[in-house]
Amino acid sequence: MSRQRIGWILPVSLLAALLLGLVPLPEALLPLRPYWLALVLAYWLIEAPDRVGLGFAFVAGIVADLMFGALLGEQALRLTIMAFILQRFRARLRFFPLSQQALLIGGLLLNDRIVTMLVHMALGVPRLPWSYWWAPLPGMLLWPPLFVLLDTLRLGKRD
Repeated sequence: MSRQRIGWILPVSLLAALLLGLVPLPEALLPLRPYWLALVLAYWLIEAPDRVGLGFAFVAGIVADLMFGALLGEQALRLTIMAFILQRFRARLRFFPLSQQALLIGGLLLNDRIVTMLVHMALGVPRLPWSYWWAPLPGMLLWPPLFVLLDTLRLGKRD
């Protein structure tokens, strides 16, 4: 039954994450937009590693690059790096309480920003504003409720 649930929850959650990334926000809130795709992908990498891996992260990143009109391959690189780190430490991470998982996810989202900065520096793109560095914070704060929501959908109602 769990595999059947994952069958539809996985693509729907990734589609929702992609659509949340497209929602227009006021200029003042743009720096606080969480990286929804990374958060949802992190959940699936931790909870369903047999279905989601490096290749899946790469393909999701290419799709995101096409949807968001970003540099082709940038998000694919960012998500693949994140997936590699999560796969490496998955066994330990699964047993952390949600508060500690949130801190680790915040660190991964900060690492994502560093990778983006390095890609932009390599391409000679102008510097990113300081407000750009705030985005990992809302992602870190959203991790526990997002984890609980996806876990409830994946596992169903517990008695």
